[in-house]
Amino acid sequence: MKKGIMGKKLGMTQIFDENRKVVPVTVVEAGPCVVVQIKTVENDGYSAIKVGFGDIREKLVNKPMQGQFAKAGTSLRRFVKEFRMEDTSAYEVGQEFKADIFAAGDKIDVSGISKGKGFQGCIKRWNQHTGPMSHGSKFKRAVGSMGASSDPSKTFKNKRMPGHMGNVSRTVLNLVIVKVMPEKNIILIKGGIPGPNKGTVVIRNAVKA
Repeated sequence: MKKGIMGKKLGMTQIFDENRKVVPVTVVEAGPCVVVQIKTVENDGYSAIKVGFGDIREKLVNKPMQGQFAKAGTSLRRFVKEFRMEDTSAYEVGQEFKADIFAAGDKIDVSGISKGKGFQGCIKRWNQHTGPMSHGSKFKRAVGSMGASSDPSKTFKNKRMPGHMGNVSRTVLNLVIVKVMPEKNIILIKGGIPGPNKGTVVIRNAVKA
């Protein structure tokens, strides 16, 4: 059965497994999430649940979203996300679910917005080589050749150049849940996941497991 939940990345730490080996883990506060809407094949053409996560003040929510939360009879939520499901019969509007929908050993995919790094040059952005570092070279971290000047007299599309780096949606596949702490709504995920601390992430079943 497909499962999904939103959460907040709290940071990284390490724990010891049963073989007394250190395991690096990312700590995620998963949920509580509330079902705002259930979509069906008959009404919408596909099956899905719309889920809300995180508290927000009323003045920061627009009127259409306020109406949607009022219809569902739930409190206002900062983030809303749809999860496609083959069967939505296990869910109902207003239902709340937490980290315990997952268990230790589950394989998951985690999506988030990567850290923004601002405007960066080719050396950092594309891992290109530096130029000669000798005194007077004036070519230490320059872009390099842009293309021939006479033929074709242009720079081709998708040329790797300096520009904005980071702050894009990224997904890491086939991560493993090391431990679930239902009493604290915490999930420990082996390895790193996208985004800064306190960033919102989406956890789903692994599609390529």
